[in-house]
Amino acid sequence: MKTKRLFDENVMQRECEAVVVRTEPYHEGYAVVLDQTVFFPEGGGQLSDTGTLTAGEKALPVKHVHEKAGEIFHETKEPLAPGTKVVAKLDWPVRFDHMQQHCGEHMLSYAFYKLFGAHNVGFHMSADMVGIDLDREVDWQQALQAERFTNREIQEDRPITTKLVPAEEAAKMNLRKFNDKLTGILRIVTVEGSDSCTCCGTHPTSSGMVGLVKIFKVEKHKEGSRISFLCGREALERVEQYMLAALDASNLLSIKETELPEGVARLQQETKELGERLTECTGKLLEYRIEEMKAHPATTEAGHAKFVFLESDMTPKEAKALAKRLGEIPEAFSAIFYQNGERLNYMFLATDGAELSCQQVIRTVNEAFGGRGGGRPESCQGSAICPADWREKAEALMSAL
Repeated sequence: MKTKRLFDENVMQRECEAVVVRTEPYHEGYAVVLDQTVFFPEGGGQLSDTGTLTAGEKALPVKHVHEKAGEIFHETKEPLAPGTKVVAKLDWPVRFDHMQQHCGEHMLSYAFYKLFGAHNVGFHMSADMVGIDLDREVDWQQALQAERFTNREIQEDRPITTKLVPAEEAAKMNLRKFNDKLTGILRIVTVEGSDSCTCCGTHPTSSGMVGLVKIFKVEKHKEGSRISFLCGREALERVEQYMLAALDASNLLSIKETELPEGVARLQQETKELGERLTECTGKLLEYRIEEMKAHPATTEAGHAKFVFLESDMTPKEAKALAKRLGEIPEAFSAIFYQNGERLNYMFLATDGAELSCQQVIRTVNEAFGGRGGGRPESCQGSAICPADWREKAEALMSAL
């Protein structure tokens, strides 16, 4: 028995009375089939409705709805006995959001088709973004032109109608797109004087209900473009979020919102220059420390020079530069321990004549810190979770060499 789809007859209906036809186990809960429903099942790129099934005093949340062979299954945590009378009630804000996104997608797709001959070949709707894939590339200026075109048609509050027609008749209609493999009775959704295509999803009764369309990203995708956008309430909330972020950033930089790109570029350049100066100063400081160590040398048991650095504030780039400099010192063993976030990194070098195997050293260090690493006799590196007493442990291990 197929479920009667009340949303096809009246998309604005928010609840209905129904009778449970059957209930079956589904995943970690149950799937309830009703004789009729206002719940739209996920399909055609549109997310499913949510809401409740209420039987007497008991209201069961419906978190997802799917369809199979004409039957619509309402997914619940508890079963309902066949014959039970229920009130099926939508989470209306969720339904209305879905209608806004889906209808906005139709209208925006029509704009790209009308203005640039670009066809919608893919539709994606997630909880936080809607996307369409076009079969040709468009740039940002073209995307904004399509956005303006769509919002004008939304503001004109054009009527939106649906009708059922045989596939043979639909093939002769002036539709934006038509799949000639479709058969039987098809549902045609038409925005008056604008888009018209086959669709099984839910749409408001007029374009004004979409509110607005706002594009947020234009990307190259395969041989065409992917357009990411939102409509209605979700678009407004996202724009508000971006606006507040821009206001905060402009206040922090003491500039106008429209000057943010230049302000960020200036900050990036200043950060780059400061980084270069810091690297230069750090290099000079490490060179000074190396010379100090040479003046008061520590030695290995074999009598060769030993350089040990225990750094709580060093970047991997700085450590690599220091290792390169230490590698220029003949007949020397060098160890660098430095903290990087929650990790302790370590590097060991033995230049010609040092008579100490870095592989042997790193095995001992790995065992002491529970770390991993390896390399060659003359050069090894590894890392471990950084313990609070890493400095004391490292100093003791290096003193024993």
